[in-house]
Amino acid sequence: MGTARLQGKVAIVTGAGSGFGQGIAERFAGEGCAVIVNDVAHAAGERVAAAIRSGGGQAQFVHGDVSKSADVAQLLAAALQHFGRLHIVVNNAGTTHRNQPLLGVDEAEFDRIYAVNVKSIYLTAQHIVPYFRRAGGGVFVNVASTAGVRPRPGLVWYNGTKGAVIVTSKGMAAELGPDRIRVNCVNPVIGETGLLEQFMGVPDTPENRARFLATIPLGRMSKPADIANACLFLASDEAEFITGVCLEVDGGRCV
Repeated sequence: MGTARLQGKVAIVTGAGSGFGQGIAERFAGEGCAVIVNDVAHAAGERVAAAIRSGGGQAQFVHGDVSKSADVAQLLAAALQHFGRLHIVVNNAGTTHRNQPLLGVDEAEFDRIYAVNVKSIYLTAQHIVPYFRRAGGGVFVNVASTAGVRPRPGLVWYNGTKGAVIVTSKGMAAELGPDRIRVNCVNPVIGETGLLEQFMGVPDTPENRARFLATIPLGRMSKPADIANACLFLASDEAEFITGVCLEVDGGRCV
């Protein structure tokens, strides 16, 4: 065995109480990273952090809504309080509207998905870029979506948020490069997470799944481990010369 790939690093992973975020937090911890596990769901986040600790890793649950400035400030404060420093932020928390015609999404829902999916990037930048500058560098990994590269009908406003995440990440990478702050994206295809039925817009039956799988050349949905492995690479020093990229983890969906 080589050295753990994130040995001695500290990361914040948002939306880490389930799905991709849980997979990312667990993978990072397994590679020697101390993790702030953030989620709006108390029980889920506590469970993930406790499981990491019981497996010999370092993790602390911090409740918070990534669309609220005070909550995001608390994530940085918690990282410094518990682990003394911060190296990596994974902006994974996200939400969607149900797959439906674009006129069916009401204004409150539109505002909510932009707040969670896009404003969260603004807020983590506001609170954490100054810290990374003082520290001499840092890494953001933003979980966007294939929806931001190849938008499909039914998810128009969600597609827009993910397009915003991708372009924002590239702009951040260009501006923050001189500060040795790297910013990259991972674009998952539809996965077996809590948002699956909302993305599909129909019940999760074998027949309905087959329609979605037919659009993915490798013939399956993404798994948390797939996304976690991509985030691990981009967050690690192996990727020290990589910034401003979007890595599709999509089984060929965007080809």
